[in-house]
Amino acid sequence: MHFITNNIGWKLLSLVAAFFIWVNIASEPELSAIIAAPVEYRNFPKDLEISSEIVESIDVEAHGPANQLREVSDSHLAAVVDFSSVTAPGERTFTLTSAEVKLPRGIQLIRIIPAQLRFDFEHKLTRSVAVQVPFSGKLAPGLRMVSQTVTPATLTIAGPESRVQAVLKVESDPFDLTQVTRDVTQKLSVYIGEPQVRFLNTPQVTVDIHVEKTH
Repeated sequence: MHFITNNIGWKLLSLVAAFFIWVNIASEPELSAIIAAPVEYRNFPKDLEISSEIVESIDVEAHGPANQLREVSDSHLAAVVDFSSVTAPGERTFTLTSAEVKLPRGIQLIRIIPAQLRFDFEHKLTRSVAVQVPFSGKLAPGLRMVSQTVTPATLTIAGPESRVQAVLKVESDPFDLTQVTRDVTQKLSVYIGEPQVRFLNTPQVTVDIHVEKTH
């Protein structure tokens, strides 16, 4: 009996506060919402790379009290895909459920769009490719190009095997000849058109142009 009557004022106040919180929640309308969520990847397989399109985000349709849905929208909701089962090249399908997209208690998961993600895994390949320097414009009359040197002449790229094998060369930004009046050195950035392939060193080359006057 003493346990019940001890600090009875505080206990009654807590009960009243809890009641009003419950009333506030209960009075909230039930709504559905589409929430965008980024896709996070865990345990990426060693020596394998994805050659298919990489999904960056999905849509989650959820149902629940309006205030809770707003909190979910404002919070960091993410779909976590675990690649620990991938040990060899090939296509793999991952089904997204409430285990991958964890919603707070009181929020019901209706559906995930898309509900499945499929990836094509390939061996990682690294190799060197030649750098090609395109020229724009023409030298001024009375000048001709004697030689050109590109340093480094090759750059190292890496990525999914089939994508890397398809890259025969990489290309720098154009070298403008219209402003050349004497021997000149210029640094140029190098571009690779295959989005799944990346450079392992700085994508930049130094181009030396040697010119002379014509007779």
